[in-house]
Amino acid sequence: MHPEVRQEELGRCPKCGMALVAEGAVAAKPRPHMPDRGLGAITWRNYTPLIVVVGLILIATLTLSWRDASHGTFLIENTIFYFMTGFFLIFAGFKLMDLKGFAEGYSTYDLLAQRWFGYGYVYPFIELTFGLVMLAGFHSVGILWAEFVVMTFSGVGVALKIATGEEFQCACLGTFLKVPLTYVTLIEDFGMAALALVAIYLV
Repeated sequence: MHPEVRQEELGRCPKCGMALVAEGAVAAKPRPHMPDRGLGAITWRNYTPLIVVVGLILIATLTLSWRDASHGTFLIENTIFYFMTGFFLIFAGFKLMDLKGFAEGYSTYDLLAQRWFGYGYVYPFIELTFGLVMLAGFHSVGILWAEFVVMTFSGVGVALKIATGEEFQCACLGTFLKVPLTYVTLIEDFGMAALALVAIYLV
C-alpha cells in the first residue's frame, strides 16, 4: 500500500497498519473492498462523512429533546444522554462492519492498540456496550466515568499522532468512510469526554 515504507524487520506499516512483507516477496492481493488509506490533499470534503453522521445524531437528539419539552419533561442531562447514546451506537456500528480493517487502522495511532493489537477488536464492543447501556436507561456515575476515561485515553493517542505531522486516516468511522486524523478527531474524542464530565456533574 505504501512502498516507500521500509524497515529492518517485519512489522506493520505506520501509515495504514497493514503487515509489511519481505522485499522481493509477492504481497498478498489486498481485499477489493479495502480503500487506499492515502488521503492526498485534505479539504473540507474529507470531513463530509463525519459531518453527515454527527449531524444526523444531533438531529435525532434535538428531536427527542423537543418531544421531552412538549411533554414538560425536558432535562439537559437527557439531551446529553441522547447524543452520547447515538454517538456510541453509530460509531461502533461503522467499526463493526470491518472489524479487522478497523483494528489495523486503530493500531497505527491508539496508545494501547499499538502495544496490544487485540484492543482494536475489543474497542468497538466497548463503544457498543456504552451505547446499549445508555439506551437501556442506565446513566450511573460509574458508567459515565468509564466513558470519560476511554474517550480521554483515545484522545491522547490521537493528539500524539497528530503531533508527528503525518497524514493518517482516522479509524473512527471504520474503513468504509475515509476521514483524516486531524484536530476534528481530537475534538470528537475530548468532546465526548467533556460531555461525560458534564453529565457526571448533572446526575
